[in-house]
Amino acid sequence: MADIQGVLFDFSGTLCRLEFGSGVLDGLMDDAGAPLEITDQVELMRRLTAPVGISEGLPPELHEAWHRRDLDTEVHHTVYTAALRAAGLPDAAAEVVYRRMCDGENWTPYPDVLPALRAVRDAGLKSAVVSNIGWDIRPVLAQHGIADLVDEIVMSYVEGHVKPEPEIFAAACERLGVEPARALMVGDSEEADGGAAALDCSVAIVDPLPTAERPDALLSALSAYGISQTHSFRG
Repeated sequence: MADIQGVLFDFSGTLCRLEFGSGVLDGLMDDAGAPLEITDQVELMRRLTAPVGISEGLPPELHEAWHRRDLDTEVHHTVYTAALRAAGLPDAAAEVVYRRMCDGENWTPYPDVLPALRAVRDAGLKSAVVSNIGWDIRPVLAQHGIADLVDEIVMSYVEGHVKPEPEIFAAACERLGVEPARALMVGDSEEADGGAAALDCSVAIVDPLPTAERPDALLSALSAYGISQTHSFRG
């Protein structure tokens, strides 16, 4: 097992989750001004948060843009609102949901996020959030007390690279001053986060379950690499 000196964490589905009951879909109106009925909230949220693949129903002319959504804020807005319209939301409702998706109030941290990040820090290790994202997640991380517990926040739309491209993992490791072979990537996507293995990073995959159903997966992933809440500070 590698001597881990730094830990990289994915954001959506790993540290935090866009939750169905957090108000994201509340109060939406149809084109006639009547309350909008969402028949399949689970499917709608899946379209918003799926890490890979083309969103169903997206117009063919936007397929190429979908693959670039996490590299450009304007493209991100365009393709996500188009995906929401394809899911049956009127234009105004799609805009509202998109704004809510970027609001920290609608993201719920997993129960063990802060203990896990403190365990990393108490072990004397560096940490970073490495996210495929087309909008600034730093206010969300700050709102939930995460930003103060990590050393770097690396976002694809700033870097010009998306996971699984090795460049984004390499950038995070370089900023932490950690050799990739001494880094652990913790994420929820084998395809995206697993790309870190190409640089000889260790990889741990967690299930992006609802937060109430996943109380300690981050702590378990860290513990498998010898990082625990009782780990002594290494200076």
